[in-house]
Amino acid sequence: MDFRLSDEQEALRESVRDFAREVVAPAIAEHYEQHTFPYEIIRQMGKMGLFGLPFAEEHGGMGGDYFALCLALEELARVDSSVAITLEAAVSLGAMPIYRFGTEEQKARWLPKLLSGEALAGFGLTEPGTGSDAGGTQTRAVLDGDEWVINGSKAFITNSGTDITSLVTVTAVTGTRPDGTKELSTIIVPSGTPGFTVAPGYSKVGWTASDTHELTFDDCRVPAANLLGERGRGFAQFLRILDEGRIAIAALAVGLAQGCVDESIKYAKERQAFGQPIGAYQAIQFKIADMEMKAHTARLAYYDAAARMLAGEPFKRQAAIAKLHASTIAVDNAREATQIHGGYGFMNEYPVARFWRDSKILEIGEGTSEVQRMIIARDLGM
Repeated sequence: MDFRLSDEQEALRESVRDFAREVVAPAIAEHYEQHTFPYEIIRQMGKMGLFGLPFAEEHGGMGGDYFALCLALEELARVDSSVAITLEAAVSLGAMPIYRFGTEEQKARWLPKLLSGEALAGFGLTEPGTGSDAGGTQTRAVLDGDEWVINGSKAFITNSGTDITSLVTVTAVTGTRPDGTKELSTIIVPSGTPGFTVAPGYSKVGWTASDTHELTFDDCRVPAANLLGERGRGFAQFLRILDEGRIAIAALAVGLAQGCVDESIKYAKERQAFGQPIGAYQAIQFKIADMEMKAHTARLAYYDAAARMLAGEPFKRQAAIAKLHASTIAVDNAREATQIHGGYGFMNEYPVARFWRDSKILEIGEGTSEVQRMIIARDLGM
């Protein structure tokens, strides 16, 4: 029950915190406003080993664990969520499926560059007409000799169209089970494969310095050996990946919520009203106290989920609770931080304006709040 960090974990946290403040903070506002991808920041994150944090050294990783990734995500998101989600998606959605389910040949081919940050990968699950209903996948892959022929489309796929994107793993219907339900499998599609088209980036409300695209597959052919994991196990594979990813998103949401506290304290000490700093007024003090309380309890929730996962215990419900609670309080804190800043909170020169725009997607991405409640209820036997 000891939630204190070890010396090694604290050192990691401080290292990423310094990087976020000294490297990310001065540069990210321009990327955010211009909707450009921060390649120079990503390169430095790669050199720090952040993309390899939860992977074994034998595959080029740092030999850490998933909790180490979460600590890094929280510190990055205290300053900017676009950078944080790039790391989260690159690790938990991009590299992790290959690490968890790939053959030794697939790991040897793809992981070294993914874990060094030299390359990124996307996770092609969501489709334009299915959203939260992942079981309604329409993309199809037919085995033609020694090749898969893929047809369909995917929507809202992170890290899928950068200059350093090397592949996308795609869920597709590969047949019909004996009970008449769809057989879903996961297939690796390298960037540049004929028939694989990446649409222009979306015009987004938030996360504007991250990379997000719609993907289409028109008679796209890849080798049969690009099947990731066992045929027909795609649904179970991506559920495992999403369970883990929800802990990471919870950590990111906590970081945004804590960043709102940081900026609100700073502003409340500087802004004068009626002859004294607004932080001297109890109304502001109570707002900030409530924001800190929410960030603290959400942090404990993702710590608990991560601890259960690393101990090999069931963690699906705890991951859903952490993601649901953390995303909710991130939106709450962003709203309150904007209110504390008044008119300046509506100006993009202040970080809280970015936090406000970035927070809402946390209640939608990697499983909506409604889906999290469904997971919790089902796990309770309802």
